[in-house]
Amino acid sequence: MREYKTVLNNANDEIIIEKSRFIGYSFHISSQDEAENFIKSIKKQHYDATHNCYAYILNDDMSVMKCSDDKEPSSTAGVPMLEVLKKQNITNCLIIATRYFGGIKLGAGGLTRAYSKTAKIALSSNTIVEKRIFKQLEISIDYNLIGKIQKFIENNHILSKAPEFFESIKFILYEKHENLGNLKQDLLNITNGNIIIEEKDEVYIDFIDEVAKI
Repeated sequence: MREYKTVLNNANDEIIIEKSRFIGYSFHISSQDEAENFIKSIKKQHYDATHNCYAYILNDDMSVMKCSDDKEPSSTAGVPMLEVLKKQNITNCLIIATRYFGGIKLGAGGLTRAYSKTAKIALSSNTIVEKRIFKQLEISIDYNLIGKIQKFIENNHILSKAPEFFESIKFILYEKHENLGNLKQDLLNITNGNIIIEEKDEVYIDFIDEVAKI
């Protein structure tokens, strides 16, 4: 697992550059098939457009990258959009730029800037999600310790789920791997060892504008 950024859903925006209309779409994708389906859908929707160019990246290691200039001069559309995704470290995302030619030729440099800008507005219209890796820690405590644990969680800004009430009280806490040892020791200290601590799997937690979505 690697931490990465992606987009939350699907969004679009548009811009006029030298009388050409550029519509930028950003899609959250999880496979190449999904990307190709979105591309086919946009091409069908904008069948009368001059160009429907695209770029996408997949996987947490950004191991799959693909782009198309759709008959624009080579490397003036797909590659610049791909570079926008790479520079922002965004993956599992497809950008499509639909262009309606306005009669003014932009030249290679102008096209590169136009498609880069279209990619940027496509991303800006969406919500960026940071996928951060946390270790899950399941703890079980007696009922008389719930106040201490809740205060500790609040004071130390520990990410957690709401407690579950059984014969004992169970919490799921989330901590970065490098801080796990300190957290476990703190929990033992504040409960005088009257706690059961069990490490669980690593998981992704979504952060939007630095706020965790658990």
